[in-house]
Amino acid sequence: MKTITVFTPTFNRAFCLCDLYQSLVRQDNKDFCWLIIDDGSSDATDKLVQTWIDENKVEIQYVFKPNGGMHTAHNTAYDYLKTELNVCIDSDDMMTDDGVEKILEFWKQNGNETCGGIYALDIDKQGKIIGEKFPNDLKSFKGWGCKTIFYGENNQKTVTIKGDKKFISVTKILNQYPKIPVFENEKYYSLYYKQHFVERDYTILILNEPVCIVEYLPNGSSASMFSQYIKNPKGFQHLRKLMLQMAPSFKLRFTQSVHYINSCLILKQFNVWKNVSNKFLVTFAIPFGIALYFLTIYKNNQLTRMRK
Repeated sequence: MKTITVFTPTFNRAFCLCDLYQSLVRQDNKDFCWLIIDDGSSDATDKLVQTWIDENKVEIQYVFKPNGGMHTAHNTAYDYLKTELNVCIDSDDMMTDDGVEKILEFWKQNGNETCGGIYALDIDKQGKIIGEKFPNDLKSFKGWGCKTIFYGENNQKTVTIKGDKKFISVTKILNQYPKIPVFENEKYYSLYYKQHFVERDYTILILNEPVCIVEYLPNGSSASMFSQYIKNPKGFQHLRKLMLQMAPSFKLRFTQSVHYINSCLILKQFNVWKNVSNKFLVTFAIPFGIALYFLTIYKNNQLTRMRK
């Protein structure tokens, strides 16, 4: 059995999936398998992948499922993960030629039973790091952070993570936690759901080197977040309530309260105190949540007009 699974959710991305495939073919270390979860594509992705399977240059497992959104593709992937480690590389991204080698060598030297995963860096096609590198003295951390990491003795240091980073997880630990929640008629939920629990309960190692080359396509989910708020309010509300409980600082809990109120207003649920533990904080956040609600409506309307 291979040591790491590279899994890729895809939906009608045959036009760019080849770049990822070629980057996997170029890997210095072939101790990996590629798991492709096809979320209902209609662009002959299956035929394209079959040609790669026939080439036999990379070990590939292809799974087709009805379209349900990227989070449901992740849930399907969890059922097929058998290797010690796993990492999600999106269909419009690539791995650096030494990405697998870097991950496996780093894990061999530093991994242990207390570790739940590894953070590594993303770069763009010009080789520029997305956001910033981690501080040189940050070798590992433990504790859910929502992109703010508390580390050092007695957590006396904090760093806000700037830019997306690549998360490599330990499969047996990742699968201890529930799958990403799915709500009827909604096709988006944060893909970091399981990761929040892993960060809370296990040590996360820092590999301060790039392993993934990313590109944000115009039709990617990161380009239309305000639209996602409108289309998937139940999922966002569920996530914000969870984060309200888990966030380690007042600032983070307040931010989640603001977003929680926004989701409640979109759902026309005006009793924002129902089933929340910190009613005082939610009350304090109401004006800011209302402002975010009107901003969400305005931005969504702008996006709708642009698409016409």
